[in-house]
Amino acid sequence: MITADQLVCHAVGDYILQSDWMANEKTKKSIAAFCHALTYGLPFLLLRPSLTAFAFIVGTHFLIDRWRLARFVCYAKNFIAPVNTLELVTVRNTSEAAGPDGFVHKYQLNQWWQPWTECSGTGYHKDRPPFLSVWLLIIADNTMHVILNGIAFMYL
Repeated sequence: MITADQLVCHAVGDYILQSDWMANEKTKKSIAAFCHALTYGLPFLLLRPSLTAFAFIVGTHFLIDRWRLARFVCYAKNFIAPVNTLELVTVRNTSEAAGPDGFVHKYQLNQWWQPWTECSGTGYHKDRPPFLSVWLLIIADNTMHVILNGIAFMYL
């Protein structure tokens, strides 16, 4: 489904042919995202895709990059599979429920997930180191593009 030729075309289109202007403005202005998507698609012409496949490659690239859709994938994977933790809570208590040391010890189940407002930039919580959030977002973005390109060549 995904060939080495497609991966090379993806790398050339997404990194070598993307100008600094496109990279900085594509999430803010549709014209920048369109210019990037179109130049991204140019290397794929060497692989002789159908017109439908080429339009799909360019169109999906525009949509994913213009609205930074990979961040929703990053957020969803953490939201769908939250981490459950048990936390030991110890409080001083003078009631009869307290142990001989005067404390009540109990476990509390915490389900971890973060609200979208704190994750909307990259899909990862703002407490995560920025370099890591950005690279994980880039990896998710590239994976989405490569899979969709493979689908375009295989089925369109």
